[in-house]
Amino acid sequence: TMLAIVRKQLRNHPALIPLFIFIGGGATMSLLYLARLGLRNPDVCWDRKNNPEPWNKLGPNDQYKFFTVNTDYSKLKKDRPDF
Repeated sequence: TMLAIVRKQLRNHPALIPLFIFIGGGATMSLLYLARLGLRNPDVCWDRKNNPEPWNKLGPNDQYKFFTVNTDYSKLKKDRPDF
């Protein structure tokens, strides 16, 4: 099988082990980030019947960005109308 061939190559060339580790880690992190975007981003709508516009239900202190530099979301005030 393919895994047996890869295992044999790794035994013969141990310098390839870090390459497999870093490529596997990068692929895992990218898949986790895509899952986070699909599940936590307000632009993604999985249920159109019950919640057709999920971005309108966000409060002013809901943090949906992955990384913020100088913004404290708990202190923000509501500055937009209700829909």
